[in-house]
Amino acid sequence: MAEEAVIDVRTVPKPERHPHIIKAYQQLEVGAGLILVNDHVPEGLRVEMFREFADAVGWEPLESTEDEVRVRISKQASTSAPRVVLDVDELSAEAETSGSVWQLPPQQRDLDANVIALTPGGEIREHTGPDLDVLIHVLAGAGTLETETGTIALSPGQIVWLPRRSRRRIVADAEAGLQYFSVHQRKQGLTITARG
Repeated sequence: MAEEAVIDVRTVPKPERHPHIIKAYQQLEVGAGLILVNDHVPEGLRVEMFREFADAVGWEPLESTEDEVRVRISKQASTSAPRVVLDVDELSAEAETSGSVWQLPPQQRDLDANVIALTPGGEIREHTGPDLDVLIHVLAGAGTLETETGTIALSPGQIVWLPRRSRRRIVADAEAGLQYFSVHQRKQGLTITARG
């Protein structure tokens, strides 16, 4: 077995540490590992790596001192591991604010996914959608989707396709509000903002 690389980041500027370590991890062969040497317990890095790669990351604290914390990081799978990212039953059906109440967390992904909540009577104003197709799955509440050609009643369980660049306005029911899951190909720089 080849000797594992030792990456000492104690002299690396803090903003460069996580990207440096993650890049080294990604270059590992499955089953291989590296030894990280740091000046503190790298809890933030551990959280970030498990968010990005889940069970594909092996994380083993090694014998350390106050000034030299050592961790063995290994690659358990060739890709990020599949995982449950949300149980919608744990979301509150009653939104107190309108906007994105959940986002797909990994940074290294090809999809954007959000749970959007609209307070009773809330809306996403009429607009032309982005240059990509969007699917929404109505989770709770009710509302309407206004298009260029008519109105579609929204209710839980429906999956609705919003074709690229289509005109749309979504209005939540005045009493029940509306909550839906939205998924589309990732578009860099696209963000969802809350509207009050």
